[in-house]
Amino acid sequence: MSARGYRFGPVVEGDAVRFRLWAPALAEVRVVINPGGADERVHALTADADGWHEARVADTGAGTRYLFDIEGLRVPDPASRFQPEDALGPSEVVDVGAFADRARSWRGRPWAETVLYELHVGTFSPTGDYAGVAAKLDHLVETGVTALELMPLADFPGTRNWGYDGVLPFAPDGAYGRPEDLARLIDAAHAKGLMVFLDVVYNHFGPEGNFLNAYAPAFFTDDWHTPWGQAIDFRRPEVRRFFVENALFWLDCYGFDGLRLDAVHAIADPSRPDILTELAALVRAELEPRRHVHLVLENDANEAHRLERGVTGAVHGYDAQWNDDVHHIVHHLLTGESDGYYADFTADPVGKLARALGQGFIYQGEPSVFRDGERRGEPSGHLPPAAFVGFVQNHDQVGNRAFGDRLTTIAEPGRLQLMRAIVLLAPAPPLLFMGEEWDATTPFLFFTDFHDDLADAVREGRRREFERFPAFADPKARERIPDPNAAATCERSRLDWAEADGAAGRAALARTRKLLALRHREIVPLIPRLVGAEAERHGERAFSVRWRDTAAPLLQLSVNLGDDAVTVTAGGRPLHCCDGVVEDAGEARLPAWTLGWWRLEPGS
Repeated sequence: MSARGYRFGPVVEGDAVRFRLWAPALAEVRVVINPGGADERVHALTADADGWHEARVADTGAGTRYLFDIEGLRVPDPASRFQPEDALGPSEVVDVGAFADRARSWRGRPWAETVLYELHVGTFSPTGDYAGVAAKLDHLVETGVTALELMPLADFPGTRNWGYDGVLPFAPDGAYGRPEDLARLIDAAHAKGLMVFLDVVYNHFGPEGNFLNAYAPAFFTDDWHTPWGQAIDFRRPEVRRFFVENALFWLDCYGFDGLRLDAVHAIADPSRPDILTELAALVRAELEPRRHVHLVLENDANEAHRLERGVTGAVHGYDAQWNDDVHHIVHHLLTGESDGYYADFTADPVGKLARALGQGFIYQGEPSVFRDGERRGEPSGHLPPAAFVGFVQNHDQVGNRAFGDRLTTIAEPGRLQLMRAIVLLAPAPPLLFMGEEWDATTPFLFFTDFHDDLADAVREGRRREFERFPAFADPKARERIPDPNAAATCERSRLDWAEADGAAGRAALARTRKLLALRHREIVPLIPRLVGAEAERHGERAFSVRWRDTAAPLLQLSVNLGDDAVTVTAGGRPLHCCDGVVEDAGEARLPAWTLGWWRLEPGS
């Protein structure tokens, strides 16, 4: 979509700018150019019957700052391209057409090659900005990563936030640099063969700085609610267009290679097609086949139908879903924790891990103990392994712990290494959370930059979340949970790159690089051929999974999570085996807590 094709947001037209605002609740809207300056100008916008207000203002261009005046209240553009003075300040005109028109020979990479690396721009590097990320690109390439995944960038109030409190979805937050800096980061990543994904939030707006209700209350509905309050009404064509344009904006104007859609289970839309189906179809129609574009979901509902492939295996909707089931079962096996949603994974955990590796989802319609018997999920065993993103950790699973502790600090190291070898070599695309490649120990805490009553509400709400856990039943224990609004909470979450240079860090990084090199050499070429898998149990604590194409098994993983050795059939070429695994005459003996990977030969 060309810059002129966007309905939301300003468009540079020569020496003028066309301003637009959908404000169906208002009869009159004005745009204020250079608000508060000596050369402030105010221009009335012309309204049409559909609630759009529009004006072409001469003698303006990129860099112009502006606000919309709605009955005396001055507000930023909901489709602002940049907020140089933060979320409540004036918007700035950015010539996104210039971004979209920059020369690009990059066409992306196939989904099968994906190794995701999730990072928070503000805490990933010492400088906490786009330039800091760019400075570490060589490290990521050498590690074996093929795709950065940036946590949300949509402008949020203050200078620190995870990004899920964004209120201006088209404006990359100024805490990390200017839009041009983001574009340079993406170009630099592409030059090194790295894809760049962006986490986007289409299920709610943050609690401070969203003025849509003042001039477009039709944007929301009281017919249902979300965990964050009033729901977005995707039955409205203008609302649907707002978010479809946002997806295209990031992918086309900035050149992102993919999007991860946050918590889509919280999006209610009875329309047919619903917004998720329509968004995927329009994105692919607009951008493919001239380049690879990848769409990934976070979806607690485990809706397998959103991941369906065509007859030829082509993706028409979503490439994959973050597979929380894999994380949850791995975490339970490593820590024994059974509080909260881990309660769903305590029965036959070894069998559940085998099911996750072979069929994608563990919960495919079964009742959930954590959800008081509510059934969760859809059958997923017919989907290819590429439809599920696997991970040992991510921002949620670290940051939603009271003290942001990583598995590195709470799990037995050898067992953690084993689980990582499973995830990094499994044919499902793996994800690493920043620092995981060297076993970082720095916490990743929940942090925000709210003030006054909202800050108090967030702090106390955060602590109330843990009341149901035995370790925090005592109010004094809850008081030890870090204050999300304290600047120190964010600073404690900054990666310590010195750890990567220490002896333990170097050893862990070498293991990660070795596994990912093996993945790219041996596993990636198989992934497009794999259509399913079968699992075989070896007693209560061991199993094998064999992934197959339409004719025969091609890849085998055997795992022993018990205290006693087991013997498994292991024909084929060994790819990676733990120390102590002994092969003889087509069999392998696996001691306690070991695994082996084999490339199966025809007839094995």
